[in-house]
Amino acid sequence: MLDEAEDVRRSRLERLSNLGSLSRFTFANLVAGGRDGESDWFRAASSGARAFAEAPSGWLVFSGPSGCGKTHLAAAVANARIDRGEPALFMVVPDLLDHLRASYDTTDEGMGFEELFEQVRNAPLLLLDDIDAAAGTAWAREKLFQVVNHRYNAELPTVFTCTARPQQLDERLATRLCDERLASVFVIEGAARPSYVQVGGMTRERLAAMEFRNFDLRGAGLHPEERDSLDAAFRSAMAFADQPEGWLVLQGANGCGKTHLAAAIANRTLGRGKSVFFAVVPDLLDHLRASFAPGKEVGYDELFDQVRNADLLVLDDLGAQATSPWAQEKLYQIVNYRTVAGLPSVVTTDRTLPELQAAHPRVVARIADPHGGAIVFIGAPHYRLGRAVEAKLPGPARRRQ
Repeated sequence: MLDEAEDVRRSRLERLSNLGSLSRFTFANLVAGGRDGESDWFRAASSGARAFAEAPSGWLVFSGPSGCGKTHLAAAVANARIDRGEPALFMVVPDLLDHLRASYDTTDEGMGFEELFEQVRNAPLLLLDDIDAAAGTAWAREKLFQVVNHRYNAELPTVFTCTARPQQLDERLATRLCDERLASVFVIEGAARPSYVQVGGMTRERLAAMEFRNFDLRGAGLHPEERDSLDAAFRSAMAFADQPEGWLVLQGANGCGKTHLAAAIANRTLGRGKSVFFAVVPDLLDHLRASFAPGKEVGYDELFDQVRNADLLVLDDLGAQATSPWAQEKLYQIVNYRTVAGLPSVVTTDRTLPELQAAHPRVVARIADPHGGAIVFIGAPHYRLGRAVEAKLPGPARRRQ
């Protein structure tokens, strides 16, 4: 009966922890020296995490590039406390802020804002993952600071992870996370993030061939309004490439030039020394699903992290095809994370907004928000097949009006 009671308690603590799939990240499957087994940086962070898990006191801050293992360390601390029958609350900061926004609309089924906010502020042990992803809005920064400041004043045990060095964060956060009286900071140096990653066939060689200078604006046989829409899309893409911010959605028929413009933006970004993730959406979801299979957990987390944190993300061919609830959720998590973090992203689609709304309502709510970006329609037909062939294509492949 005692074992059964302990199992019930552990199950309840896991449910309340919000760890979800991260419950698989423990100290037992952690390589103390990092992925290559030879990182003194990671070995020191691992030692600090183990000591903290034994007796949580003060703050623990893990800083390092995507894929260096900092989330594994934070989750391992939470799982170790749950193993001891103690509560822990794990929150990815963009998700936390999204929950707080939603909680303003209180219902009988959901937790109200004040209750949720109080639960997070006063959790016996709180783990905040990706705190530097809250730079999107003044509201987000203020709510995060209120949580951090409360726990700072009360000296409540807290674990933070961030990609940037804590000294580079918002000044109010930096002064607290770098307070040596309370916080232990571990900077994890990892392998440099690749500048270009693709899923779906847009190789670096193919990408390099698609630049603004070789984009065909003349288009034989175009009507004046079609040529105007092509020119407007070109100018919008150029402006976005010069000052990338928020979302740029390029909408139009297959072959009208959307992918070329997205690739040209990507080339401009790479030329400035920034990273680019270029993904064909159906292929990306397939890759995420495959990498999530048993035995490939590290591959999944690394891929998901690369997609979310790339300096520029291109989601090519967002369609209205049916997808599983799992795929819908992953796609939304990516879009929501980048929206909250203020990371520039480009979407191409041959679907109308009503079609996309029916298939991806939460995603469209983000990318179609006029305060978060722009939707640009290209009215030109396929630049090679032309209007005559286009008229013979099935409805969804035709030019959108």
